Amino acid sequence: MATLVAPADAQLLLDALLTDSSEGRAALEVLRPEVLAHTRAAYDALYREPQALSIPVLHALAAVTADWQGSGPLADWHRAQGASAALTAADPHTEDPGLAALRDHVDLLSFSPALVTPADQARLTAAGHDARTAVLVSQLVAFESYLQRLVAGLAALRGLAVPSAAAPVRAPRTRGRAAQHGGTTPGGRTRPSAFTREQLQWEPWIEVPSEAALTPEQRGSFASKASTNSVYFRMLSLTPNITRARSELDNAIFLPRDGLPKAERELAAAVTSKVNDCIYCASVHARKAAAFAKRDVEVDALLAAVLERDTDWIAVDLTPLAAGQDERWSALVTAAAELSRPRPSAVPIAPLRALGISDPEIADLLGAAAFFAWANRLMLSLGDPSLPDDS
Repeated sequence: MATLVAPADAQLLLDALLTDSSEGRAALEVLRPEVLAHTRAAYDALYREPQALSIPVLHALAAVTADWQGSGPLADWHRAQGASAALTAADPHTEDPGLAALRDHVDLLSFSPALVTPADQARLTAAGHDARTAVLVSQLVAFESYLQRLVAGLAALRGLAVPSAAAPVRAPRTRGRAAQHGGTTPGGRTRPSAFTREQLQWEPWIEVPSEAALTPEQRGSFASKASTNSVYFRMLSLTPNITRARSELDNAIFLPRDGLPKAERELAAAVTSKVNDCIYCASVHARKAAAFAKRDVEVDALLAAVLERDTDWIAVDLTPLAAGQDERWSALVTAAAELSRPRPSAVPIAPLRALGISDPEIADLLGAAAFFAWANRLMLSLGDPSLPDDS
């Protein structure tokens, strides 16, 4: 892999993604135009429209996310946009308990999203943050997680190494926890104890607008994805402009009939959900991958793979995910899994090209995996999966 002339080339990729800079535009030719357009729309909705938090705080929380996830270009970008130095310092000190709670929440969601609990959301509430702000912070960390992986994936396609950001020196508050599999949700439902292709429910930890209370703007934010009886999308409608862009981006990545087969885009979503330990998302997209590909056995093998996890609940070895797959699916699974690491660094592109998979098709794979860095963090930080009520 060629050495990046640090950090200019990676910054050109980011500039082109967010501002349409002519210097970096050629690097984005492998992306579907709709994916690029909706990525920019999501960024604009998050950082260029009024929010419940100030611009310096938003960019500081994004910089903290980039530090945890190792993205030098994004860490530099957000600091250059006026990020609050009090929140981005190596050992930040703030007398504002509300800001401290936000920073701690971003720490755990950036690095170990499966370890977020209802108690963590309750701490945000106790620090004065309402449901809208809770969704906003989850959207911010989740979007930045997607954006980092899009940059990393595009860089890998160009043979570039992305400069790394140093992780914060403080330990995340989640260290030593284990993910909550099984048991009961705060609402008294049964959490699934293992990955499955069966249909699951999802229960929010925060107050969600009723169907009758939705504004036209909120309804429109997810009209292309779900009906108003979806508690998940009603919750996301608390950040309507971000959710609208996200809904359109989701469709742009997963609905096209051309490019990488839809089964393999769904496979990438399931792989990412396994890496991030999101049982709900894995159930949905493993079910779709199996249905599209007619390969139940291979998808079930992926779901059954056992991943050893460290004290931050990070998968130590991702190779079990590709066990038992044929050469093509093994290469696809491995690339999606490597991109889904908390600090992705080496996405294996050569094995995909050797199988005759084109760069636009690889971009479809990387986009699907990157998007689920977003989707998983929303699901994991704002609620619980549960078995159906009639089970």
